[in-house]
Amino acid sequence: MRIAVDARELCGHPTGVGRYLGEIARVWRDLPEAAGHEITWCGDRPFDHPFLEHPGWRVAVRPGRGPYWEQIAFPGLAKVAQADVLFSPAYSGPVHGSTPLVVAIHDVSFAAHPEWFRWREGLRRRVLTRAAARRAATVLTLTDFSRQEIHRHLQVPLDRITLAAPGPSGLTVTPPAGGPPAHTVLMVGSIFNRRHVPELIQGFGLLAARRPRAALAVVGENRTWPAQDIQAARQASGAADRVMLHSYVADDTLGALYGAARAFAYLSSYEGFGIPPLDALTHGIPPVLLDTPVGREVFGEAAIYVARPEPGLIAEALDAALYDEPTRAAVLAAAPAVLARYSWTTCARTVLAALARAAHEADR
Repeated sequence: MRIAVDARELCGHPTGVGRYLGEIARVWRDLPEAAGHEITWCGDRPFDHPFLEHPGWRVAVRPGRGPYWEQIAFPGLAKVAQADVLFSPAYSGPVHGSTPLVVAIHDVSFAAHPEWFRWREGLRRRVLTRAAARRAATVLTLTDFSRQEIHRHLQVPLDRITLAAPGPSGLTVTPPAGGPPAHTVLMVGSIFNRRHVPELIQGFGLLAARRPRAALAVVGENRTWPAQDIQAARQASGAADRVMLHSYVADDTLGALYGAARAFAYLSSYEGFGIPPLDALTHGIPPVLLDTPVGREVFGEAAIYVARPEPGLIAEALDAALYDEPTRAAVLAAAPAVLARYSWTTCARTVLAALARAAHEADR
């Protein structure tokens, strides 16, 4: 089988979908059932990635941007590669053509909450994702919550939506050398309005007033719309000297931040899954989440939940995650059963099987 992959998310600094695709590549590289397949990783600019070193794989590049690259350049590269199937891991893919398509749609926030997007971006996402989903042989997603949302908002039949849940990211975490236990709350992920970062900072400010050793580190590019001034929230918190903001850090720095964290905050009101808090749980860091259906589905009892994104409630939850030993112990005791459900090997095998099935059915 010859597979063409839209690998633009591996170009530059991979985050989110880029990490998802990189982990799939890592597993495929050593997976026996993937050994006989030729894979062309297609990008819009030159790139390399440590997981793409494989004798049966190649990188193909054609310049272009946005919908033009996705709808014209990517199918062109796939044609040159004589691909039997296309894999689009980032919500949308070519909406025309005879080569079967498998598309991963991680969530449909742009359809469920259009107010969170600039009108042009939201319209583009809704139109292209809906068209790609209808054309696709299989739509992959991460949770049953997202499966139901895709069915409801994009009208994709449930029997064409397959769950391929991810695993922890495999990040190398480096704990601090010696010294007292850390008192840091960590948040990792692009900053969207739905992730309530200003409220997190306000809640941390309330906590910091009574916990002088507490600190907050936020890692993520500010992609809010309508725009939120995260720096202003930091200055207004009353604890600006203990709030660290990073738009991006390299993996070794990120591993050190996880190693120094004692609690993790991810106050998102809408997600498809949530890999960063799963990473935290993997390394013994209790996550603090908004109480949402997807949060409960993924984490069960292995999290501390906040009923609403209110600073006072957030401060109490952070305090429990940092300092309440019985609460911390209960969350971490529930972690093994949760973590056992999620594996990149299982995810990568599911994706590969969907691609093989789509190629086979097209040949019949």
